[in-house]
Amino acid sequence: MPKTRPPYPPEFRSRLVELVRSGRKPEELAREFEPSAQSIRNWVRESGLQAGSSQEETSSTEREELQRLRRENRQLREEREILAKAAAWFAREADSIPPRSSNS
Repeated sequence: MPKTRPPYPPEFRSRLVELVRSGRKPEELAREFEPSAQSIRNWVRESGLQAGSSQEETSSTEREELQRLRRENRQLREEREILAKAAAWFAREADSIPPRSSNS
């Protein structure tokens, strides 16, 4: 069974994040302290997201809008294709029906 340990205290995490931001490498800190370099990188990324949470909210709003616009764009293209096929069909039908004579 893998060993699990309790989560690192927030103060410890924030101190390591500060050290990375001051120029130290996560690998160097991982050798010096216990957490892995990847864990330290994750903490740095998380703290950046928390600091710029309004920016993240904006990007999630923009992401939702982009999805909506792509869906709408796909629907409009399908409708345009259907209308083009219908116009071509009506054009063929109009050519196949002989014109009526006005000699009544």
